[in-house]
Amino acid sequence: MERVTREGVAERIEQLDILDSVLKPLQQAAGRAVSQESRLKDLLSGTWLGHPLHPPLTDVVIGAWTSALFLDLLGGEGVEQAADRLVSVGILAAVPTAAAGLSDWADLSGGDRRVGGVHAIGNSSALALHVFSLAARRRGDRRRGIFLSAAGYAVASFSAWLGGHLSFARGVGVNQAAFDDAPTEWTPVLDADKLLDQRLTRAQADGLGVLLVLQDGQVHALSDRCTHRGCLLHEGKLNGDATVTCPCHGSTFRLDGSIVKGPATSPQPSYSARVLHGKVEIRRRSAQG
Repeated sequence: MERVTREGVAERIEQLDILDSVLKPLQQAAGRAVSQESRLKDLLSGTWLGHPLHPPLTDVVIGAWTSALFLDLLGGEGVEQAADRLVSVGILAAVPTAAAGLSDWADLSGGDRRVGGVHAIGNSSALALHVFSLAARRRGDRRRGIFLSAAGYAVASFSAWLGGHLSFARGVGVNQAAFDDAPTEWTPVLDADKLLDQRLTRAQADGLGVLLVLQDGQVHALSDRCTHRGCLLHEGKLNGDATVTCPCHGSTFRLDGSIVKGPATSPQPSYSARVLHGKVEIRRRSAQG
């Protein structure tokens, strides 16, 4: 029963390829509106915040509408104005929330795109219902206004559940390298003669994918999985300013792992590296000795 309620609905949506005929053009339009190279992309992604921007903004929207509904149902006539204002706050907050969500959704594909598309449609429907609710309230038709708010809240709750599925079951927005476990001891990962200057080279350390870069005689080591969506950095581009650009969505990192531009919000894990006895070795930076 748990699988039906928690996973079953989302899995059915993931398999609805009929949605692609509508969602692909919408996603392309979203990508054109917020291009990978723009500062707006970094702003909406939350690169400046060090955390995806969309989730905390949803708390403002849901929080305002939840509070309004409680006041409507339990507060009586003395709090009607406060309830109406909270509905308005949720409507206003929904605009940047939707913009951040669409920017994130533009990077998805396959089943994630379908679930995210239904999530966006649900949020848009909830917003429309609350707009109609506010209009009814201002006309003095509170019963209709409360009914529309309750309907909008129900739709928003289902949509929020889909958003939670994307984050917690599918890992969308999660640091993809968060659980990479680098060795604590110096560990050989590559013959030194296979490491070419100014080239992106992939190696393995006990199953961990590692990106190696030899520049000006110094070896740099990063996790090979981009923190944004898990794409392999060794398939990307080494730039002239000693940065690496991810091949999928354009996130760019310095060789110490810090972010130059998003949409990544988490820095790339970096490791200590050295050449010893003809081998490139790495270890976790926190290791001692």
